[in-house]
Amino acid sequence: MKKTIEVCFSPKLYEDRVTDGNFIVVIVDILRATTSICTAFKNGVKTMIPVPTLEMAKEYKEKGYVVASEKDGKVLDFADFGNSAFEFSVENVKDKEVAYCTTNGTKAIELAKDADEVVIGSFVNLRALSDWLIEKNKDVVILCAGWKNKFNLEDSVFAGVLVENLIDSGKFSAECDSAQAALDLWKTAETDLLGFIEKAAHRHRLKKLGLDDVLEYSFTLNTSDVVPVLKDGRIVCETGNGG
Repeated sequence: MKKTIEVCFSPKLYEDRVTDGNFIVVIVDILRATTSICTAFKNGVKTMIPVPTLEMAKEYKEKGYVVASEKDGKVLDFADFGNSAFEFSVENVKDKEVAYCTTNGTKAIELAKDADEVVIGSFVNLRALSDWLIEKNKDVVILCAGWKNKFNLEDSVFAGVLVENLIDSGKFSAECDSAQAALDLWKTAETDLLGFIEKAAHRHRLKKLGLDDVLEYSFTLNTSDVVPVLKDGRIVCETGNGG
């Protein structure tokens, strides 16, 4: 029997998902948390600690951890750096434990932490992630972090290309309407992905803040072979660790 794929276009939909039993949750926050997490592991970070609140992030800073934190795209005053993938450089993260708190992405990780497995997805690790999921051969829920519990285009388009890759393996079916909708969205966007993303509200939020320098990088497929997974409250790299 083929495994199933469901897409939650917002964290608010996660508790009402139809998938149950043992399943894998793919966390998606293209602009910018999951892209940054994959970049950090490509650049040799030891572990990352996803932190759901700013208060907890401050506590980690007081304990001596490197802290990456932002709110609404802006770096917090107590943080070592923010949420841009380019800030997760070899110099900043190699061999370090980094506590990480963001507006949307780390909250989605917290929401899904009790799933059978939780994995981090982005365009930059799409192929490695797809291969990992196909090998695991479990039902998949793609959880889009969205923007403050709302639908967004960038996460939903990524869900669509991941749905396509899993279906093409022959091991998955997309009977859920949400998976079909994501796939159709990807089919619309794939010939000019960056052009399509010009429609995305968060792309323009970042532009107003002068934080859109990582846009092209964030929508470039398969630049990393890392597969970051959540283990005992920390994100580690199951395969493809860089550095």
